[in-house]
Amino acid sequence: MAGNTRGVWKFKDAALILIDYQKEMFDTVRSETPAELIVLNVRLLIKAAKAFDVPIILSTVGVEMGVNHPTRQSILDELPGIRIIDRSSMNAWEDKPFLDAVKQTGRKRLIFGALYTEICLAFPVVDALAEGYEVAFVVDAVGGLTQLAHRTAIERLSHAGAVPNTALALVTELFRDWKSPVADKARGIIKPYLAEFQALSLA
Repeated sequence: MAGNTRGVWKFKDAALILIDYQKEMFDTVRSETPAELIVLNVRLLIKAAKAFDVPIILSTVGVEMGVNHPTRQSILDELPGIRIIDRSSMNAWEDKPFLDAVKQTGRKRLIFGALYTEICLAFPVVDALAEGYEVAFVVDAVGGLTQLAHRTAIERLSHAGAVPNTALALVTELFRDWKSPVADKARGIIKPYLAEFQALSLA
């Protein structure tokens, strides 16, 4: 698994994958990051991906079956016109349209966020690693049914070779230099994020 920890990540190498940020999951998350902070961190990841031209894949489960609601609107608002890949499988990696979309990005480093940590994040991450992809997952943009389930999944994924990170740390890692060509875009993302983060912390 040495390849999964080799060097810092750069935006030109990565794709962002977001899975199952839907009402039913948000309503039952009971791990350490509150739902509203998960939303804020997912929105940060999306804004950074758009600013840095990182491909974004968005997937839901059970919407067309009438079982679940669509992606939470505040997240969807950041992604006008995006193609949403709806699945029946809890493991997105077993869904052909999803897997085809991943391959079409041409990126070998995948940044994952999903609800729940222990199911719809864990399953595709483990499979992506098995197929030779490098994977990072954003621990404060995910959540589980319980704190134990969430933490156990983080341990499982870390042992498998995936790299845990946090939303703001990942965004700064992707560009890393305040004089880089994308630094102004980064400033325009991070400053409002910190203001919203502070507002949530004081609420």
